[in-house]
Formats: sequence, structure tokens, C-alpha cells
Amino acid sequence: MEEGEGFLRVLRALRDAARRVEAGEGRGPALQALLALEAGADDLLAGDPNLSALRRLLYRLRALSCSVDLCGAGEEGGGVIGFLRAQCRRCGARRGIARVAGAVAGEIQAWIDRETIARLVAELRRSEGGGGADAARALLAELEARLLSVGRFDPRLQRALLQHGVFATVEAKLGDPAVCDGCAAAVLALVRFNKDVFVGPVLMGPAVGALVAAASGSPAPLRALNGLVAAIRSPLVDELHARGEVPRLVALLCAPDPRVRTLALEFALRVGYYGRKEVVDALLAEGLVKRLLCLQRSDDLGGSLADADDPYCSPKAKPDAKGVSLLARLLGRRCEDDGAAALASERPFASAVARFAVQVEVGEGLSPREKRAAKLEILRRAREAAVSPAEEATVLAEVLWGATP
Repeated sequence: MEEGEGFLRVLRALRDAARRVEAGEGRGPALQALLALEAGADDLLAGDPNLSALRRLLYRLRALSCSVDLCGAGEEGGGVIGFLRAQCRRCGARRGIARVAGAVAGEIQAWIDRETIARLVAELRRSEGGGGADAARALLAELEARLLSVGRFDPRLQRALLQHGVFATVEAKLGDPAVCDGCAAAVLALVRFNKDVFVGPVLMGPAVGALVAAASGSPAPLRALNGLVAAIRSPLVDELHARGEVPRLVALLCAPDPRVRTLALEFALRVGYYGRKEVVDALLAEGLVKRLLCLQRSDDLGGSLADADDPYCSPKAKPDAKGVSLLARLLGRRCEDDGAAALASERPFASAVARFAVQVEVGEGLSPREKRAAKLEILRRAREAAVSPAEEATVLAEVLWGATP
């Protein structure tokens, strides 16, 4: 393990050296390190056909470096003309060194990708919640960062992912609590890297069910599921509904962890935007509006959702304080000065019912007629779930005309 990590550190150092040479660093330690690698290429790189291009580039780099030295001698018979010609050749050789160094950096990065992916698959297959879990988590984080940092499609990285069966290996470990969070993030990163290849396995395999099952214990699986809905949209929402996962996800609005509740609200809003009529009806049938009102009360009063006697986790009502708070919001007396972003972070459940209604109304899944019917159903359920006339008036006003800014 330590030997392999040391080898990867050496490769990263060589890649960074090549990038410094590409950026214009002259005959310094970075170039010398690459030339030293070329000197040992016959011993270090000869056995791997994937490294043949790197060997050729390193040989070209040494040739260009030698040409710069020859140009410095000024062999043109002396005079100004000879000096200028030598300078032009030297500048051309330096530009060539920069281009070749950039290609060397790319080849070394591909080498790093192959080594990292191979080690990740080996560690995931070896780890069963024991000592290998730490190494697996580190490699998962490294793979996620690499996938997210790719500016454009990298066919060599794609080839390495497919050759080692990374998706299937990561998917199989989603049920392991020791590495579940990293695997969930990796699944999302793989889909974002190449939807054409990885969306199909997500929809057809057990990844979605495993993420839903793990969502109650940690925010990472639900965060990944939200990202997958944003990336795949209606097909994933339809698949969740077909598998009967909607009730379990709505129930997460009452999870003990406030981070999970916040992510569950985000999920409900996304589903409201992309979901078809059957999905939206399923959300409402599971008591979504009542749960959202529960969250709004906890947000306004600063309370928790810990009342286990209420199946919808509603806190005990405080009509007087609630009425004052809601009337203040209705009259526009909120005076937060930190902007919308700060408000969203400090009070993530404010106007939750209205926000869901807006997502349904502007979403992609319903026809105009279905949107009107859904809005009326949201209003009806909001009237039934309100605990006071003030709350009912505020929620109805927010749904019909928008929340007070």
C-alpha cells in the first residue's frame, strides 16, 4: 500500500514537472527530472505498451534540449546574421520543448489514471469494512476529483474506467457503510463524466435502490441522488416511482439529521419539476404538503422535528407566536440583511410549500391542465394541514401570489 502510494507521488511529481516546463520554465530542475526519466526509459518504461508514446516523447524532449544547447554556440560563422539565426532556432526549440512537455504531462496523467483506477478496484474488492476502507476512501475521493476536473472528454480515462469495471465495483459497495459515501459521490461523478455510458447502468442496476436505502443514515447518498436527478431528469424520476421508492424518500423529510431533511426538500423540489402527473400525485398522497408545513414551522420557530407521536413529525402548535410570525412574513416584515444565499442557508425550509408549488407550475413533467389541477390539490391539502387561520392565510397567499421577499 505505502509502496504504491509512493509510486503515485513520484508520477504526480513528474507530471507537475512537465507542466512547469510547458509553462516556460527553462533548464531547471523540472526539465532535468524529465531528462533523467528519459535516461532510464529502457529500464522503467520498456515493459508496458501503454508507455511507448511516453518513451517517444521523452526522446524528442532530449533531442530538442540538445538543439537548444547547440544553438547557444552560435555556429553561423559569426556576425549579426548568424547570431539572429541561432536565436530564432533556439526560440523554436524552446517552443517545441514546451509543446512536447505538455504532451508528456498528458501521458503521465494517463499513467496516473490507470494506476489509480487499478488500485481503487483492488482496494474495494479487498475491503470489507476493515483496514482497507481508509485506502479505498482516499482513492474514491481522488477518482471523484479527477472526474470532476476533466475539462473535456478524455477517451483514455474512459477506456481505463471500462477496462477495470469501475462502475460495477463501486455500485457493489454502495451497501458498505465504510465506503458508502465515497461510492455514492463516485457514481454521480461517473454519470457527469459520461452520461452516454453510465446513465444506463444507473437506471437498470441496483445503484438507485442502494442510494435510497442508505440515505437515512448519511446525507452523502441523498446528495448523490439529487445530483443524479439533476443529470438524468425525468427517466430517473420515473424509475424511482416505478420501483416504489417515492414514499421512502418523502419520509426523509422527517429524518433526525437536519442535513438529510434539507436534501430531502431539495429532492422533493426536483421531483416536482421533472415528475409526471403520476409522480406528483404520489408525492401528494404521501402527505408531502403536511410534511412541508411541518418543516416551515420548525424553520420559523427554531424548533426541531423530534415529536415522534405525530406521524408527520409536527411540533406542538403555538398559535399565538405562530400567528405573529406568519403575519409578519405576510406583511413583508422580514428584515434579514444577508441576502438570499444567507437566508437559504439559515432558513432552508422557509416557504417550502410555495416553493414546491412553483416547481410543479414551471416544471417539465405536467401539461398546463395538469399543472392547474396539481396547484388546486396543493391548496386543498394546505388548508387541511394548517394549524391556524394565520398559517392557512399565509400559505395560501404564498402559493397563489408568491412568498414575500
